[in-house]
Amino acid sequence: MFFILLEKKNAIKKKNTKKFNQIVLSLFLGGFSSFSILYCVQSILPVFSKQFSLTATESSLSLSAATATMAIGTLFIGPLSDRIGRKSIMSSSLLIAAILTIICSITNSWLIIVFLRALTGLALSGVVAVAMTYIIEEVHPNSVSFCMGLYISGNTVGGCSGRLLSSFLAEYFSWNIAFVIIGFFSLISSCLFLYFLPSSKNFYPISINLHKFLKNFYLHLKNPTLLVLFAIGFILMGSFITIFNYIGYRLMLSPFFLSSSSIGFTSIIYLTGVYSSPKAGILINQYNRSSILRIALLLMILGVLITQYNQIYIIILGLVIFSGGFFASHSIASSWISSYAKIAKVQATSLYLFFYYLGSSIFGTFGGFFWFYSKWIGISAFIIIILIFGIFLSLKLEK
Repeated sequence: MFFILLEKKNAIKKKNTKKFNQIVLSLFLGGFSSFSILYCVQSILPVFSKQFSLTATESSLSLSAATATMAIGTLFIGPLSDRIGRKSIMSSSLLIAAILTIICSITNSWLIIVFLRALTGLALSGVVAVAMTYIIEEVHPNSVSFCMGLYISGNTVGGCSGRLLSSFLAEYFSWNIAFVIIGFFSLISSCLFLYFLPSSKNFYPISINLHKFLKNFYLHLKNPTLLVLFAIGFILMGSFITIFNYIGYRLMLSPFFLSSSSIGFTSIIYLTGVYSSPKAGILINQYNRSSILRIALLLMILGVLITQYNQIYIIILGLVIFSGGFFASHSIASSWISSYAKIAKVQATSLYLFFYYLGSSIFGTFGGFFWFYSKWIGISAFIIIILIFGIFLSLKLEK
């Protein structure tokens, strides 16, 4: 394992150094903590429905409110970190999100819970929007992919663990206990993050130029290719969150009657991203990028179709295929953004993340109406339609 630290313009290579290991550990902890907090509510949406007498749509607000404010935060936190610094922004974000999660556990008002979750999402945007920039600045280009992969792995494992832990604790104790434990664990992680993460060596504060900031946003939104990629990100995350928001409701009904903790185990399916994301990165270097993207989208549609069978193992197979296609598609679209944008790459990535998490918020909640009127058939039809539109958009990228 290599550590290559950029000190001004000179890159110094060091093998198995302490600082590189600290960067890897810290960013893994940061990603793990952030996404365990963000997604810990997804597997217990049916629990919220029962506890507070909510519809599936209303219950989904506990996740949608957080991803909506996270989407907004990603647009502005990046430039703010250009002024204040990367480490301070990320450390503060993790600490605030952990405290808000603990506070959330002691309230029994649904409106207050949604409000606190919205604040939590806004706080977590400080990690999501800044972590990759820190990696690019502090790690030599030869080691960026490795370090980025470990950070994303932390995100995946954190999201999976948060769902699994909350479903288990909610069933055997209560959702309040689940929030307390996840909150305190994240609080400890944020302290370790602050302690271990090396201070930036290649960060130079710059003033915020509002005119240039808005101009770059305008130029990116005006670019047809980037706009298509933003729309695909919107569709990808929207369909992914929708299927996992409501699969729990389906599995609690006949003929499955699964418990909350059993449903939580479906989150292990997320680990398919550990394989499919890097695999997609290899394939796009060998074949046409747009073609691989369409194949991944078709896999998502195939996965949805397979889940129509009323057999638990076949449903899980469908979810595995769907998830593999999603992580591959997301890997392709996000890497396409960074390679295509010629100016203000950080803002181009911020816009992609904005649309990505906005899709999660809008579709994740809007899908509740399809569940209310048509149950799983309605959810499936909704997802397939938006994925077909995603394939149509990918055809535009051929040019």
